Amino acid sequence: MVRRAHPSLLVPALVAATLSACSIGQKPQRPAWRTQAENACLAERRVNPSEFIALAPEVDGPGICGLTKPFKVTALQGGAVSFNATATLDCSMVAELDAWLADTVQPAAQARFRQQVVQINSMGSYACRGMNNQRGAQLSEHSFGNALDIGGFVLADGREVTLVRDWRHGDEQTRAFLMDVHRGACGHFSTVLSPGSNAFHYNHIHVDLAMHGRSGRSICKPEPQETLPPPDPSPLIAQGRAPPAPDDETDNDTTGKPPLAAFEGPGVGARDGFGPVAGPEAYAPPLPPRRDGIGQLIEDPDQTSSIGRRRRTF
Repeated sequence: MVRRAHPSLLVPALVAATLSACSIGQKPQRPAWRTQAENACLAERRVNPSEFIALAPEVDGPGICGLTKPFKVTALQGGAVSFNATATLDCSMVAELDAWLADTVQPAAQARFRQQVVQINSMGSYACRGMNNQRGAQLSEHSFGNALDIGGFVLADGREVTLVRDWRHGDEQTRAFLMDVHRGACGHFSTVLSPGSNAFHYNHIHVDLAMHGRSGRSICKPEPQETLPPPDPSPLIAQGRAPPAPDDETDNDTTGKPPLAAFEGPGVGARDGFGPVAGPEAYAPPLPPRRDGIGQLIEDPDQTSSIGRRRRTF
């Protein structure tokens, strides 16, 4: 005897089967927040396309990998900081990298080396792969153009600073520079993994803008450390090897004559100690010494003092 299913039991089963059939072959979708973040960044004009930053066609797949509006980037900071290879990144990453360079990397390079960074040596941007290149692992933020691996920097004089060598074995200021950029990165990105964070990041800094749960927490490893102060620039400035700081006073006077205020003090300054306010003639070059017929010096009460020619009083 064959029992027939009650009609009321068949309806839910048919609906489930229909939905299952519709899902077969349907492409999985990227989390909505990723596209929303791309669109918001573009709407806010956080990135302006240029000869160094070009909007590229959508990257769609495989799977949920890809970017809706990717950028091909060859340089940042208006072209002042190049990449060793073209990077494919989303809008938010381009904007945050540019801000990090301006706020952290360049000031640290100037303080530590008295010069600017001119190149980022990238070890990877967009790539559809699992975390740490492990098969079967959760997809990396690289799969969405939302991450960059940085192997080092090149300075204006051609010197190369690398993570694999200099993080632990560089000189004090070079190591301090890398610690500075690591600490600064933790204020710009939601994930920062540098040498010491785990075995996979021994030779680069990984930065991304992943959304870590609803709390939006950040991950910064290893824990940022205090660094040595930058070297004192005074000796270099004295030797003419480094320019003065932008806020240092400079003399833009084109007359060739020092201002009166430069001579203020007891007996000098606005009044030179010999009568009324000294005029320009007070700073005339000294007269040559007078000698008599046999070469002996003749004292001249009108000879100059150490600050210039004395003003005659009548």
